[in-house]
Amino acid sequence: MTSILTTIGFDADDTLWHNERFFALTQDHFADLLADFTERETLMARLLDAERRNLPHYGFGIKGFTLSMIETAIEVTDGRVPAAVITQLLDAGRDMLSHPVELLPHAADTIDALRHSHKVLVVTKGDLLDQERKLAQSGLRDLFDGIEIVSAKTADTYTRIFNQHGTGPDQGLMIGNSMASDVIPMIQAGGWGVYVPHGLTWAIEHATAPDHPKFHEIKDLGALPDLLQSL
Repeated sequence: MTSILTTIGFDADDTLWHNERFFALTQDHFADLLADFTERETLMARLLDAERRNLPHYGFGIKGFTLSMIETAIEVTDGRVPAAVITQLLDAGRDMLSHPVELLPHAADTIDALRHSHKVLVVTKGDLLDQERKLAQSGLRDLFDGIEIVSAKTADTYTRIFNQHGTGPDQGLMIGNSMASDVIPMIQAGGWGVYVPHGLTWAIEHATAPDHPKFHEIKDLGALPDLLQSL
């Protein structure tokens, strides 16, 4: 195993376990509830605008998403949204906060294999209680040397984390399904960024792949050990 890298950080949502598909199902329900007031395409665009606008206030996660749905429902109905619809949106948010954790292929085996030769971390953002719940239910928590639940993933965030838990970002690697959050800022911090695509990715997390020698893309987590051998 490579001696260049000492520490590997794993994103959680849609890298270790399914997450975005629950948002997609809730958006479908949201569109059905507001079908009498606006077209789906318009509604989704307004919702995305609200999510972008609210990120500095609510952060990432289901609670902020739920509040953005309610705000959007009020806006597109000019304040006429029925109370029953608001109730159903609140119920949908609560349902999302209790959905079961389903691991993605190779997640447990890959972490278990790499933790004997590297420090392994989970670096995730979102609601603290929800992320702690998913970590506990995943069965993966005890495999990690460190767990960081952060409000945002920036180059400074990765520098702090990989200095604290490892030997610096220049000897660290971050892997995840978000080019914008998992890959680009880690490379900016001086480390390796590995992109593992997921079928569903939130539009806010989209970004162009960097043209950089420390950027790599793999098809799934099972390919990570071989990639590390080649670095």
